[in-house]
Amino acid sequence: MPDVIRKDGIHNDDLWTLVSAPVEGDSLQLPDGPALLPVTVWNENQDALAGRNDIGVWFDSHDEPETVAGDLNQLPLIAVNFPKFTDGRGYSIARLLRERHGYTGELRAVGDVLLDQLFYMKRCGFDSYVLRADKDINKADGCLNVFSNAYQAAVDVKEPLFRRRTA
Repeated sequence: MPDVIRKDGIHNDDLWTLVSAPVEGDSLQLPDGPALLPVTVWNENQDALAGRNDIGVWFDSHDEPETVAGDLNQLPLIAVNFPKFTDGRGYSIARLLRERHGYTGELRAVGDVLLDQLFYMKRCGFDSYVLRADKDINKADGCLNVFSNAYQAAVDVKEPLFRRRTA
């Protein structure tokens, strides 16, 4: 069964493994295939991982995008963890990555991701989503496009509706 839904509604298998930070005293163990490392682990091991196109990072809600600002576009995938659906810091991280730091690669929402959040996550710049395990991925396409227009400017639409109407 597909694990990832993209903003265009396509469902795919998730080829990326989300890696946890090693316990103190242990060394970093990378899985076979593409891996998403905690941003702190990536920063500590950046020289050893340089040039690999199968390594991405994931931000927890308390991590700051500025920690990797100079190296963002060498990362093919960045994930943002939503530890619980009421924690909205991931939306801010996404907008900062896209608008302030110019990240152009794939941006993925992971963690406690619910169907009714997808439209708003897409507006903030997310490209793909891994839903919470108890949510039906087949309902996600309708949730990504629940509104035909948005009034406010955001990552996905640069001008507010009143300016688009007068153009």
